[in-house]
Amino acid sequence: MKKFWLLIVFVSILFSCSDNNTSNKNPYIPSYSVNLSIDMNLPAYSNLKFVSNGIIIPNYGAKGVIIFNAGSGYTAFDAACPNQALTSCTAMTINGINAVCSCDKTEYSLFTGLGGKEYPLKQYRVEVIGTVIHVYN
Repeated sequence: MKKFWLLIVFVSILFSCSDNNTSNKNPYIPSYSVNLSIDMNLPAYSNLKFVSNGIIIPNYGAKGVIIFNAGSGYTAFDAACPNQALTSCTAMTINGINAVCSCDKTEYSLFTGLGGKEYPLKQYRVEVIGTVIHVYN
């Protein structure tokens, strides 16, 4: 079990440190400008202070933005299903440590964005200053 968590932390760090935008080259999800800041001291976002918790912020990106506390930092992904046409699905939902596509029920890890399909979740950059999380591209 300890090795499993070590692997998750390593993969999370690897993806969060990467400046590689290959996960963002997706023909189904347009590149919308995202510039979002939230304060974890506000009740709506306070769950993000705890590891393995995530929230969906609507009205950003294609279908909203999912922000997730991965323990070693925060990840942010678009809530649009990455392997479906944008108009065919509603926003993804959060099921524990996974995001679930409403169309095909594929689950994507909120640690890595991977889901075993052709395209991973569309990832955004995250910067944390104190209790404020800034998500942008």
